[in-house]
Amino acid sequence: MNPSVKKEIMRYSMMLLGCFIYAIGFCLFMEPNNIVAGGITGLTLVFKEWLKDVPNVSNLSPAAWLAILNAPIIIISFFQEGFKFTINCLITILVLSGITALFDTLRDSYNWIIDVDMLTACLFGGILQGIAIGIYCKYKVSSGGTELIGRFLYEWTDKKVTIPLFNGLSDAVIVIIGVVTFKNPANFLYAILVIFLVTKVSDAIIVGLNKSKMVYIITTKGEEVGHFLVHNSPRGVTLINGKGMYTDNAREVLLTVVKKTQINQLKEWVKALDSNAFVIVSDTTEVMGNGFKHLIDEDDK
Repeated sequence: MNPSVKKEIMRYSMMLLGCFIYAIGFCLFMEPNNIVAGGITGLTLVFKEWLKDVPNVSNLSPAAWLAILNAPIIIISFFQEGFKFTINCLITILVLSGITALFDTLRDSYNWIIDVDMLTACLFGGILQGIAIGIYCKYKVSSGGTELIGRFLYEWTDKKVTIPLFNGLSDAVIVIIGVVTFKNPANFLYAILVIFLVTKVSDAIIVGLNKSKMVYIITTKGEEVGHFLVHNSPRGVTLINGKGMYTDNAREVLLTVVKKTQINQLKEWVKALDSNAFVIVSDTTEVMGNGFKHLIDEDDK
């Protein structure tokens, strides 16, 4: 099969999976409990509540509101982002709206699931939506909404308003509107919990759970420490020549990346070899190469 065709099949398959998971989180846990945690889905709950007494509008489903609120964003996207990108967004929005509508029609069959306390709803909703958003990001799928508005502002303001900044501010505003609309101050705390879970879970989906530690070892015994680590550590070591700016003395810097379970053993070895060594340990979000993940191009997935 042609690699580009295989790539598109995978991307759309994961888009369908992401939409299905997102719809479960929204329809089964967020919407029944009126948990407004930002984004267009949060606005659908707000508009539905505002217009609940308006004839012909009060009967609109969350799926309909998703499509209606995304419509002007999609129109702007045609002019701003181009035809291909917008069509891909439109397909995702329609699929998400369709699956949401399907769950809405089947509500009687899963009422026993949605009858949970608010904390449980937040946990399930946040985790499920985090998985979905992680899939969207990993496979370069856009579901429109506030993220797309953030793209517009990023370009219109000459990159002064970044996408994460706008998304954070817009989510905060929508959450506050939700608190006022439903007259429930506790919703603010529930929304923070959901946003935290969405951020953490989506990050785990995008970069993985197998995080590593990057270690700099500044020592005067670089050769001795380096050779010991090469022969005893399962990871490679790189020697960098440096100089202490305060003392003006030569220093050798060893760079290595180890898994979290190996960091304590590494520190014990360094302490035994050079108790005066200066060791810097930092988290790494992704390591590719021998002994870790295979070095691949994300676009080839």
